[in-house]
Amino acid sequence: MNDAPEVERELPSEALAALARACRVSVEYYAIDGTLVQCSAPAIRAALAAMGVDAGSDVACERSLEALEDLEWSRLVPPVVVVTAGDALELPVHVDDGDEVDVTLRLESGETREMEQLDRWVPPREVAGTMRGRATFLVPPDLPLGWHVVEAVSGGRRGRGHIVIAPAQVEIDPAIRAARPWGLTVQLYSLRSERSWGVGDLADLADLCALGKARAEAEFVLVNPLHATEPVAPITNSPYLPTSKRFLSPLYIRVEDIPEVAYLPSQQRALLAWEAEKPQRLNESDELLDRNAVWRLKSAALEEVFKAPRSAGRDALFEQFCLREGAALEDFATWCAISEAHRGLPWPDEFDSPTSAAVAAWRDEHADRVLYYAWLQWIADEQLERAQAAATRAGMSIGVMVDLAVGVHPEGADAWSSQRVLAQGISLGVPPDYYNAMGQDWSIPPWQPRALEAAAYLPFRDMVRAAARHAGALRIDHVLGMFRQWWVPAGHPPLDGAYVYLDHEALIGIIALEAQRAGTIVIGEDLGTVEPWVRDYLHSRGILGTSIVWFERHDDGAPRLPEDYRADTLAAVTTHDLPPTPAYLAGEHVTLRAELGMLGEGGIEAAQAEAERERQAYIDVMLERGWILGDYNEEDLVAGLHRWVLDSPSLLTGVAITDAVGDRRAQNMPGTDTEYPNWCVPITDGNGEPVLLDDLFEHPRVRRLFRAIKAARS
Repeated sequence: MNDAPEVERELPSEALAALARACRVSVEYYAIDGTLVQCSAPAIRAALAAMGVDAGSDVACERSLEALEDLEWSRLVPPVVVVTAGDALELPVHVDDGDEVDVTLRLESGETREMEQLDRWVPPREVAGTMRGRATFLVPPDLPLGWHVVEAVSGGRRGRGHIVIAPAQVEIDPAIRAARPWGLTVQLYSLRSERSWGVGDLADLADLCALGKARAEAEFVLVNPLHATEPVAPITNSPYLPTSKRFLSPLYIRVEDIPEVAYLPSQQRALLAWEAEKPQRLNESDELLDRNAVWRLKSAALEEVFKAPRSAGRDALFEQFCLREGAALEDFATWCAISEAHRGLPWPDEFDSPTSAAVAAWRDEHADRVLYYAWLQWIADEQLERAQAAATRAGMSIGVMVDLAVGVHPEGADAWSSQRVLAQGISLGVPPDYYNAMGQDWSIPPWQPRALEAAAYLPFRDMVRAAARHAGALRIDHVLGMFRQWWVPAGHPPLDGAYVYLDHEALIGIIALEAQRAGTIVIGEDLGTVEPWVRDYLHSRGILGTSIVWFERHDDGAPRLPEDYRADTLAAVTTHDLPPTPAYLAGEHVTLRAELGMLGEGGIEAAQAEAERERQAYIDVMLERGWILGDYNEEDLVAGLHRWVLDSPSLLTGVAITDAVGDRRAQNMPGTDTEYPNWCVPITDGNGEPVLLDDLFEHPRVRRLFRAIKAARS
């Protein structure tokens, strides 16, 4: 941190600082080493500009600050209010001073409720030459959970807003709390079966759930984000940089499981089986995954299945799906069709907005392609639903645990269709820390908090609702982003940004509501530098945290003993951003980082010495507690570390399939791009031999680890 280059900063004036604070933009922050850092005036102005706030001069700042104060008074009702069930809420309604107002509350059920006007006098305020008054109404404290609508009519004006009643906590089944279940974690694309088309798919996920429960008594399977990718090559390899978080990647569809395949003419079925043989030959190879090659073959097959006639009942189900997903699906499918037509070439300017007349005309002209991309989403949705159903039928108490990525590709479908609620000219990242003195720019457009609130958080709700629909649990990557985000303006280095604070009570409340309705457990990935109050708040809302053995250490580097772990967490030895445990124990992560030029001061010798001290500290504890014996081997250490997390009070425990088979290659090396084949590594065992799902639970190493887990839990 102290090695970060000095940046000449224009500091904010008092007027700019006042406006920034009113918009919840930081003017200063504490760096990871405790140093107070001043945010630069250009970074603050850029953040405010992305929110639609003019901060170009001190005079402009003063005008904007007054306009912000006027905004509340200019609205009849707030666009949205999120409140915890049972809490009292006084709703301000603003009218021309002296005018009467009629207020109606309509519940989700359609029932209408009266709202009591309270005797609260607030001095009127002049807004744009008109005196505005405030009437205060009591929101009934006994409202049911849900999205309710409040309407106000006064003087010929009509206002409409949402009142969202969220649960105090995400409820977790007492039986799950009592059982403290464990499950498997996997990057789905990397685990293939004999029937996969070169990458793991949703049928493999269903089989993994069934086998995991039957063969190992696992209660869940955590997978990488299954979000939508590009419709044509080149496809982004990272599942954490999708084109859309609302929809799924058809790359994970199992073609043969689509019902219409059974009714294809025999010649077409034979051709499809022949086409499947090409990618299936790749399943037993240890070579890197090639999504582009797989998708070219799979999409050609899907095109043929799409043309097959559907039964009247199947057509009705497809129609219901399209109606449920509504305009969001239409926009997404339109974006896919336009992207396919242009194949990486620039779009015409008139296609910049999904609401433009040119886009509407193009959609009508290419209705068949738009329908095809909507159909792909229906099929993917059905197969994910089937995977969760397979898990529950097998007896899993949780089933599929899906991962919600931080953001979306800056040139993807969500960035196009949701541009009104995303900050333009801004990227998410992190400020300088001990790992990167320059900070990081993730190239991800963030939510624009003022626009998102004006949209009543509906885009955010729909994203969460879609993620939780077919999941027993939802993992939220970088959950700190629900509280604050590091905004990096375009053209600025990552270290020259500012924190923007979000309404975390509203966002977490919506997550809690949608998760509770879906019966979904929520886990927040709260690793790294997270203020204790954030973890306390998440705990109070029933959202689990995350504990990774290698990160659970005291300030002096000593390992945190398992009994000192937090209780309400998902605990695991490793994560997808670290090498598998066998490689970590062997210090291979140090060698790899050295090869990639990622080591800091001291070079490889210092890093190897530190890694050995860390490893030995864990071994000493495991020897002392009898989890390993003196003549231990690598498998013993892996089993002992899993005993470590199983002995903690953590509610859930995850076991990486890479650890179980003895894999040594990391799925991802943070801080790299083309230097390492991130997200393209198939699962292999310690000898580099590919391991297919069909043989996974018969693999000797896997069986030994699962026996050790069973013994530790008994």
